[in-house]
Amino acid sequence: MRADLASLPTSLYHADTIRDLEPELAKALDIPLYDVMEAAGAAAWNLLKQRWGDNAQRLLVLCGRGNNGGDGYVLARLAKAEGRAVTLLQADPERELSGDAALAQAAWLAAGGELAPLSGEWPEADVIVDGLLGTGLSGPLNAPMQQAIERINAHPGAVLALDLPSGLSGQSGQALPIAVIADVTLTFVGAKPGLLTGAAPAYIGELHLAPLQLGPGLVAHPASVTKCSLNDFLHWLGPRRVDSHKGDHGKVVILGGQAGMAGAVRLAGEAALRSGAGLVAVVSWPDNLAQIQAGRPELMTLGVDVVDMEVYAKLGWAGAIAVGPGMGQSDWARHLLIGAIRSERPLVVDADALNLLALEPQRRDNWILTPHPGEAARLLGQSTEQVQADRFAAVAELQRRYGGVVVLKGAGTLIHDGEQCCLAPVGNPGLATGGSGDLLSGIIASLLAQGLSPMAAACCGVCVHGEAADAAAIDGQRGMLASDLLPHIRQLVNP
Repeated sequence: MRADLASLPTSLYHADTIRDLEPELAKALDIPLYDVMEAAGAAAWNLLKQRWGDNAQRLLVLCGRGNNGGDGYVLARLAKAEGRAVTLLQADPERELSGDAALAQAAWLAAGGELAPLSGEWPEADVIVDGLLGTGLSGPLNAPMQQAIERINAHPGAVLALDLPSGLSGQSGQALPIAVIADVTLTFVGAKPGLLTGAAPAYIGELHLAPLQLGPGLVAHPASVTKCSLNDFLHWLGPRRVDSHKGDHGKVVILGGQAGMAGAVRLAGEAALRSGAGLVAVVSWPDNLAQIQAGRPELMTLGVDVVDMEVYAKLGWAGAIAVGPGMGQSDWARHLLIGAIRSERPLVVDADALNLLALEPQRRDNWILTPHPGEAARLLGQSTEQVQADRFAAVAELQRRYGGVVVLKGAGTLIHDGEQCCLAPVGNPGLATGGSGDLLSGIIASLLAQGLSPMAAACCGVCVHGEAADAAAIDGQRGMLASDLLPHIRQLVNP
């Protein structure tokens, strides 16, 4: 996990939750919200100096009409007082501001600051401060604001975004339809999950949190989402008893691999072994067995072209089953899924098993579904764009319809069990290659078989998978293979 993301607290709060709680939190401290605005502007100015130092002599501060603009006015005033050359551009300067933003603007003008329209000429600048919208965006951008964001993104200066990059939804993490591409984002009061999933990681740059005066009071309220990391599960991954044997460490069955798809089940099976399962059997199309056994002889295999009692016996032997990798959607694949469901064993359902489930939906408590956005869309009868537009709503609806635990893969993977939603800010674009999802299925099934609860196995599995990908990416994301993660998986489950 990136150092800036690891430093964030585990409790994440949606942007509208923070906005609604701010007056109550300030009242409890008996402070005006303007004092919080002053603290936010000061925190942003201090971070700017820390990040760019003497290289930031010319600042271009862009202010909207709300509190985000007020934060920008405070920063501009402080920077001017320290001798920096500050140009401040105001959106809709002909309209008077109100509330705390008006107080911040008045303080800037009293300090000798000047206003210029956002639509006018933009000077050269070392750093642009984005105080246009923050969490105040409630719908698609209007044309002038979209043009301003395009100008920011085309400007050669570095960009510091206040609270969140303008144009980005603080709730969903989606650009509406474009957003500022920041080098650094300083978010205020609480860490917002919308900054960590969906499209948001492409816009936020380095992410920092300034809790200000209200942060300590915020944590007394229930979190909207919980950030999870591998450190949360180290107690499950301690040393094994010296007298343990392979039967003590879980039995996993991998179901899948239609003709020509041996690699998928082999990767899932090997990931299960590398994650610590004592015994792993692969049930696959008969023609695949030679390739699986030659590549990884530690995997037991069963070749079947008909799902018969021998298959059901193997499923009954398992402590956990992963179904779907390379399986296809034929009648053979459908009967494999039916067999897995009838076994009543804990399941990890992935890939084509999810596509088959979308055709014949059912609800179950002891399974883990691991869809990517396209599979999630099919399960929900939506488009992929609708899923990505609000990943939090999508994962909650998937869990409501299908039960169990749902892992919505993608940047900022979400894990939901019906009671809580966790977010794992791990992994990188190197995972966008065939076989990566098969590894995740094998890891989660292995952890299930070793005794972790479905939610713990899903969260821990996602973290192991993502951290292994980050370790593998040291040699470069482009050209990274799924199998490159395997040695790192073994290291990560042996902390």
